[in-house]
Amino acid sequence: MDHSNYQIETLISAKTIAARVEDLASEISAHFADTDKLIVVGLLRGSFVFIADLVRELDLPVEVDFIEASSYGNSTESSREVRILKDLRGEIEGRDVLVVEDIVDTGFTLSHVLAILKTRNPKRLAVCALLDKPSRREVDVRATWTGFEIPDEFVVGYGIDYAQRNRNLSYIGAVRFTA
Repeated sequence: MDHSNYQIETLISAKTIAARVEDLASEISAHFADTDKLIVVGLLRGSFVFIADLVRELDLPVEVDFIEASSYGNSTESSREVRILKDLRGEIEGRDVLVVEDIVDTGFTLSHVLAILKTRNPKRLAVCALLDKPSRREVDVRATWTGFEIPDEFVVGYGIDYAQRNRNLSYIGAVRFTA
């Protein structure tokens, strides 16, 4: 199938995303109100726009770090083989950690990353996902906070890509392949 021809249909507007990010930040700030510093770990690359907006709304002292994991490559289907391409630079032992994920789909990537982080003995470990596709879940993993639950659609925008394209869209769009 030739995937070079596609259109993008708006699923979640930029304005709706911004309002939800504010709400999520309020809930996360309340949950971690007693922290001396929250280590916000972004799962690259899809979470970079979301994490930038989210940390600016948090009313907490934060440190930002990143992990890059891959289970997709240039495909629209998860390979179910998770590879860590970039690990954290800092230590998380005894620290409060918030993992920020763009989308929880099959759950393989998030489950794998959480298993690795748990071995490093964080004080608290929570997850905030922008998008959740529960209909696709193959591993029992859930985000502590979720921005939006979406149907089984391939999406792009707001940091999320298709073959490294469309990350710069200000909204979340569903990819519609054309003949």
